[in-house]
Amino acid sequence: MDNQYKSVLPKIESAYEKLTQLEKSVADFFLSNRQIVDFSAKSMSVRLAISEATLSRFAKKCGFRGYREFIYLYESSLNQSELYETVAQSSKSVLRAYEILLNKSYSLIDEDQMSRVTEMLSLARRTYVAGKGSSGYAAMEMAHRFIRVGVDINALTDSEMMMIQAVMRQEDDLAIGFSLSGASREVVGFLQESKRKGATTVLVTASADEQHKAYCDEIIFVPSLKHMDRGNLISPQFPLLVLIDMLYTSFMELDRARKLKLHEQTRKAIDK
Repeated sequence: MDNQYKSVLPKIESAYEKLTQLEKSVADFFLSNRQIVDFSAKSMSVRLAISEATLSRFAKKCGFRGYREFIYLYESSLNQSELYETVAQSSKSVLRAYEILLNKSYSLIDEDQMSRVTEMLSLARRTYVAGKGSSGYAAMEMAHRFIRVGVDINALTDSEMMMIQAVMRQEDDLAIGFSLSGASREVVGFLQESKRKGATTVLVTASADEQHKAYCDEIIFVPSLKHMDRGNLISPQFPLLVLIDMLYTSFMELDRARKLKLHEQTRKAIDK
C-alpha cells in the first residue's frame, strides 16, 4: 500500500475526544460520509454552518498541516472503499471487519516510532507491560513472545502488583501500558509512578489525550472500534495483538541470528 492511500479516518477517531463540539460536528460528517462531493472550504462551511477557520483548526488537531492537505488525503481514502456498514452475523462480515481494522492499523503505524520502541526494548534492563481485562491478556501475550527471545519482561494484570512494581522501577527500566480507552486508572497510575522513578514509559492506546504526554515517552496509537457498527463482534485484543506482532518483527531484525537461537533453545526446553 502506498502512503498516499492511507485512510485518514483513524486519525480523526484518535483525535475525536480533544475536539470542541463544533469540531466534532465536522468529524462526524467526515466519519459518516462515503460520497465525493464539493469538499472545498467554502462549500463545506456552508454545508456544516461553520467558519472556514473551524475547518482549518479541525484539520490541524487531526495531525494535518491544514484543511487542504486533509481533504486531499480524505478524497484519496474514499477510493479505497473502506466500508463501515453494519456488520452482519456471518463469517464474511467478521473477516471484513478484521480487514478494516488492519487497514486502520496501517494508517496509524509510525515506522520511526516502531524503531524507537524496539530500541527501548533492546536497551532496557527489565520491561514490565501492564493491562487490565482484555488488555491484560494482550500484555501476557507480549511477555510470552518477548521473553523467549531474550527480553527480561513480565506482564502485570493485577492492580496491586502494578503499583508495587511501579515504585520499584529504575532509570534503565521500561514500563509499557495497554489501555484502549486511555482511562484505565490502574494502568495510568502504573505509568505515572514508573515515570516518577525514572523509567522509560510507553502507552498503547486508541485515545488521543494530551494529558498522556506528561508521563509517556512514547504513545502508540492503535485502531478504535468506536465508529464501527456492531463492533462488539471483534475482540478488543485484536489491535493490540497486531501491534505486538509489528514490534516483535521489528525487534527480531536486530541481532536476528542470536534471537532465533534463543527461541529455538526455549522451544526445546518446553518440549522436553
